[in-house]
Amino acid sequence: MNSPREPFPPPAGRLFTEFSRMGLSGFGGVMPFVRRAIVERNRWMDDREFAELFSIAQVLPGPNVVNISLMLGYRYAGLRGAVCAFSGLVLVPMVLILVIASVYAHYSNLAFVRHMLQGMMAVSAGLVLATGIRMALAQPRTVRAAIMGGGALLAIGILRLPLVSVMAVMIPTGIAMEAWAMRRAARTPLGVAVPPSAVRQDAAAAELEPQTEDGTVPDAMRSPKDSA
Repeated sequence: MNSPREPFPPPAGRLFTEFSRMGLSGFGGVMPFVRRAIVERNRWMDDREFAELFSIAQVLPGPNVVNISLMLGYRYAGLRGAVCAFSGLVLVPMVLILVIASVYAHYSNLAFVRHMLQGMMAVSAGLVLATGIRMALAQPRTVRAAIMGGGALLAIGILRLPLVSVMAVMIPTGIAMEAWAMRRAARTPLGVAVPPSAVRQDAAAAELEPQTEDGTVPDAMRSPKDSA
């Protein structure tokens, strides 16, 4: 369970510093660090809201973490916040990447450098997998969510179909399924269906309740609640 949220939205300056930390921490993939910073450390969102934000960022053009920085910054501090969050995410890490790239160009032929990169790739895969599991656990446990998640995993992870083609099919399918579920819930009073077990229990109680010849319950057998 997440801790209570911060009482006030973060200012633009803090967005810059926090996204700079995210960018500098994200070796092998920044998304796990972005989720930890937004949800756990700063408590700007809960898991459900972050999963929704990530879903929107995933379908928009461009890197998803850049889209998250722009949307989150604009949400809390307007255009200035969006610029600060984006700048913090890319500015300082860009300088560091240029330095590392120049060093790697001179030592990439060494064996220990290649082994180090292989180890970093394994850690990166584990971080991304852990983030995906945390986000999946935050989703509603419905058949629709299981179908959509399993279908995306099968199409992209196993069949290796093109991402654009999978999104072109999954997005309208998910919208249609949610619209159907909302219409179905609207037809049920208060959006709650009466379970069959409750109907059977009421019917059994009615059969066991003593009645007179005209179908009414004797006064002596009525409960104080029925008499009132």
